[in-house]
Amino acid sequence: MKEKLASFEKLLSIMDDLRAQCPWDKKQTFDTLRYLTIEETYELSDAILEKDIDGIKKELGDLMLHLVFYAKLGSETGDFDIKDVLDGISAKLINRHPHIYGDVKVASAEDVKSNWEKIKLTEKGRKSVLDGVPNSLPAMVKAYRMQEKVRGVGFDWEKTEQVWEKVNEEIAELQQEVIDGDPEKMEKEFGDLLFSLVNYARFIGVNPEDALERTNKKFIRRFQFIEEQTNQKGKNLKEMTLEEMDAFWDEAKKNE
Repeated sequence: MKEKLASFEKLLSIMDDLRAQCPWDKKQTFDTLRYLTIEETYELSDAILEKDIDGIKKELGDLMLHLVFYAKLGSETGDFDIKDVLDGISAKLINRHPHIYGDVKVASAEDVKSNWEKIKLTEKGRKSVLDGVPNSLPAMVKAYRMQEKVRGVGFDWEKTEQVWEKVNEEIAELQQEVIDGDPEKMEKEFGDLLFSLVNYARFIGVNPEDALERTNKKFIRRFQFIEEQTNQKGKNLKEMTLEEMDAFWDEAKKNE
């Protein structure tokens, strides 16, 4: 533990030096760091999806720097410092784990999640189970998190089969709106279908965001293989027929 504390203290000391002496670091504010933090978070996400352990370690370090930076900014304004941040999260974790720090009994991870959401509603400023879902989350992640949160208070389907029936119902409604040709209604039904598919993914234990991103990466690999093969033939994609590109696509699949 002493070594870990020493490493954390070293980072805090470096942050003090950077803020006092580095022209770039001295200019930063909460607002200027925000988009960089988002970028670092997605870089960590990429490393996790790629199962790149060294990358995960590196990106965690980058994120840790940002956390320390925000705490430093807060200390300069007198609003909070790193101690307040750490004390706050420690108090929250203790409060939300009464099965460890209290006398509450749980039988499963689902019980823990359910208690977590109920406890959050008792905390200051909480009016809705959905209050903790950030407005700026990507839509698919937001849908998944909303569904998880309402499940924590018992608002959910009982069986996986029911969710699949809902998916089929939404497909039929979308198909009808496509036939009718009303763009606004098509968008509405398409959104309903995506929401129901996210729900189904949750029920079968699949994270839809991860699943789609892995498919995105797979598509990139295969399409770039098509580009490479096309270039080797001295052509460009516009000169290739769909049949020729499909053949390269199938070859890319076999190579995986």
